[in-house]
Amino acid sequence: MIRISIDVMGGDYGPEATIAGAARVTEYLPNIYFLFYGLEETVKPVLKKYPCLASISCFCPTESYTRMDEKPSQALRNGRGKSSMWHAIEAVKNGEADVCISAGNTGALMAMSYFCLKMMAEAERPGIAGIWPTLRSESIVLDIGATIGASANQLVDFAVMGAGMFRALYHTEKPSVGLLNVGVEEVKGLYAIKKAGMILREVQLEGLEYKGFVEGNDIGKGTVDVVVTEGFSGNIALKTAEGTARQIGEILNSAMRSSFFSSLGYFLSRGAFRTLKHKMDPDRVNGGVLLGLNGIVIKSHGSANADGFASAIRIGYTMVHNGLLKKITADLRRFHQNKQTLFYKEDKATENEKII
Repeated sequence: MIRISIDVMGGDYGPEATIAGAARVTEYLPNIYFLFYGLEETVKPVLKKYPCLASISCFCPTESYTRMDEKPSQALRNGRGKSSMWHAIEAVKNGEADVCISAGNTGALMAMSYFCLKMMAEAERPGIAGIWPTLRSESIVLDIGATIGASANQLVDFAVMGAGMFRALYHTEKPSVGLLNVGVEEVKGLYAIKKAGMILREVQLEGLEYKGFVEGNDIGKGTVDVVVTEGFSGNIALKTAEGTARQIGEILNSAMRSSFFSSLGYFLSRGAFRTLKHKMDPDRVNGGVLLGLNGIVIKSHGSANADGFASAIRIGYTMVHNGLLKKITADLRRFHQNKQTLFYKEDKATENEKII
């Protein structure tokens, strides 16, 4: 049985989307159980609409919820032990749930998750990993906005965690990994990126295949399975891609309605356009995963509808089912052991050169 705790109050649509999304996944996800957290007067009327959830869920009323405009520090101070978001995260900490999902305030979710679950011993910093539609299939990009800036060691941790997530979702034994940079040449880029590239080249790990630097246009091509960057660049890339997709959609819609022959062309090609729409639909790959914590937390888009929230639940379910945390913990531990061995050998070689 996979247990999923949900902050029902999060997002633009609140319980209407989150509970409806939970009801939809019951059609294709077996052995699932929900813990719903939210305000009783708001949640119970919506729950009554979905009798299919009665036997596989538990409603846990809370005193408050986290508003979308609250600062992380304010949300943590006001919501600790009280809000629906806090209780949903705490359920993972207490072993009552396997994964927490919220469409609420991103900063508040990061702060509460970090404070409640703490970091993995092997990881320096959490990162948000997002699933990105590409020409090949899907790629994972991280960090897409958890924090700004990253050291070489933190970028390496992101690479290892992202590869572990890719293996858990897509059953690929050795995902390809690239570092996002301003060029593919090894001499280009910030020191932290070049240093991270050196470490990934030198320290071999069974769970990933390092392919070197990639550029922004490689993300959409699907050149690698996992694209690693720091949160500032990652968030800009994400928002740019989302805006470009909407722009293309609006331009196509306008062009197809501009004349009779354009409308006829659309009618004849509507199957292809439906495929394109499905491929680029953000709800299909909704759910940013907070990696590096002692528990799985997923951030759904605040604007996600029921289908989008169902996608976030499906992602969380799949990662728990395939042992994401165990994979990441083992990979990080093995990687850092290999890295220490490499640096020890380099230090010894340097000492010998000085003696000679």
